[in-house]
Amino acid sequence: MEKNISILGSTGSIGVQSLDVCRMHGYKIKCLTANSNVELMERQAREFKPELVCMMSEKSAEELKTRLADTSIKVTAGLSGLIECAVYKNADTVINSVVGMIGLQPTLEAIKAKKTIALANKETLVAGGHLVTNLAKEYGVAILPVDSEHSAIFQAMQGSPSKSAVKKIILTASGGPFFGKTFAELENVTAADALKHPNWNMGAKITIDSATMMNKGLEFIEAKWLFDMKNEDIEIVIHRESVVHSAIVYQDNSMIAQLGVPDMRIPIQYALTYPERLPSPVKPLSLADYGKLTFFEPNYDTFKCINVCKRAIEMGGLHPAAANGANEESVRLFLDGKIKFTDIAYLNEEAMLKASDNKEITLEGVLETDRAARECVREAVK
Repeated sequence: MEKNISILGSTGSIGVQSLDVCRMHGYKIKCLTANSNVELMERQAREFKPELVCMMSEKSAEELKTRLADTSIKVTAGLSGLIECAVYKNADTVINSVVGMIGLQPTLEAIKAKKTIALANKETLVAGGHLVTNLAKEYGVAILPVDSEHSAIFQAMQGSPSKSAVKKIILTASGGPFFGKTFAELENVTAADALKHPNWNMGAKITIDSATMMNKGLEFIEAKWLFDMKNEDIEIVIHRESVVHSAIVYQDNSMIAQLGVPDMRIPIQYALTYPERLPSPVKPLSLADYGKLTFFEPNYDTFKCINVCKRAIEMGGLHPAAANGANEESVRLFLDGKIKFTDIAYLNEEAMLKASDNKEITLEGVLETDRAARECVREAVK
């Protein structure tokens, strides 16, 4: 099956693993984008020979142009370049694996260009769920989840006779590096402590989100939009081994789960090959090697960020966008050593609660809410 693919965020963890999958199956890469990693982008561009690449940093784009001067590859820069790659006429599928709110506009434009979306950018659905899902319906565009948890739910649902047959979805969470700790015990943890994830190799921002469990709160909101579920029908369960990637419960109380070793190339590949199943670069799962799989209730007193997200989606409107924007700023400040780990939840909640109650969702409203939430965090820290 021939595929022509644009990868937004090709030098990040998901982007690199996406290229592993494309390399194995001989998919053609039409566009690549990155933030500022010129060295890796040059290597990727020379191997995969895309027609168009974009660097978010203007300085990095200029350097890349010089490095690729002996090729026919066009180099662009900034948000306009990112959007150009998202809508590129010679690509049929867009993998959106950029980190942060910057991923929302390219997703919307790719939908209008009728591209199939393989979505690994959480913020797209958290901040702009109404916009994205309504636009996808209008243009008849498939949004295929790349997150391991949402891919697992999507895969489990393939056997469902109808959506009404699904009673509940269960999002599994590793619990991150601080499972079993109290909130007080986390007050003085460092960024180095928080970046030691037990199972997954991810970028810094997502790894901190896993440590605070904000990632599971964001995934809760994503799941609501992707699968059109009520809040009360989404359950979070801690699963330390990260083998059961998520599950669904049917009306007869039978449960279907998707299992595999913790390797993002499985959900990436399924988003690209759906509905087909092809050989994968991932090693097979041996249940005997694991011996046992464990499950626990989340500690909502310690991991308060989950509560912030649940409250945000209950309040609706622009509150999820505010929670997301505040979190991006809080995580940046924590990684820079400006705030404590335990400050993240409080700052996120304060900014989320201050968001407008306007239920009309527009791109401008989402972007303004995001800006205001970040500013709220910076002011609180001052």
